Amino acid sequence: MITIALPKGRLGDKVYNLFASIGYDCSEIYDDNRKLVFENKENGVRYLLVKPSDVAVYVYHGAADLGIVGKDILDECGLSLYELLDLKLGKCHMCVAAPNDYKEDPSRPIRVATKFPNIAKKHYMSFNREIEIIKLNGSIEIAPLVGLSDVIVDIVETGTTLKENNLKVFEKFLPISARLIANRSSYTFQKEKIDLLCNRLQKVLEEK
Repeated sequence: MITIALPKGRLGDKVYNLFASIGYDCSEIYDDNRKLVFENKENGVRYLLVKPSDVAVYVYHGAADLGIVGKDILDECGLSLYELLDLKLGKCHMCVAAPNDYKEDPSRPIRVATKFPNIAKKHYMSFNREIEIIKLNGSIEIAPLVGLSDVIVDIVETGTTLKENNLKVFEKFLPISARLIANRSSYTFQKEKIDLLCNRLQKVLEEK
């Protein structure tokens, strides 16, 4: 039995359909109920529906063998996991954005507002730029508009929210998409099963 942690929401629905298409379906998941654990013994699969930011935690601690998580969450959490496959879903980028007229002052640290402090630190450390992190949990775009920060580091898909708040992208880095991850012990002990699943997924993705 392989246990897979799926993120709740649209991404989880898309990923489940991928798994179902390669023989890991569980029809009960479509029932109108509030269940969060679904199992199909015949297909040898169990699904856990969890908050996207918790998927990596479930996999790391062995509550799930596999999981689907955004590259942003994976890099931010820093947990020791195997990244098996890029599912090419939910594509976007991590970006540095600021007001349209922003000019960097090299004489002082850059004040960076972000939901992703570890990713931001790693990015600026790569070119030895000193920063001050301001950790926020939402509405990041407001920070530079009210003088709380100089720039923001955040996920950008279309850029519409930035434009509507008179911000623009100054730098794109870290391409983001959904990744299939594995618990290290699970992969060691169920390598054959997991590799079979990965190969089937890879084939479907190549046909798209």
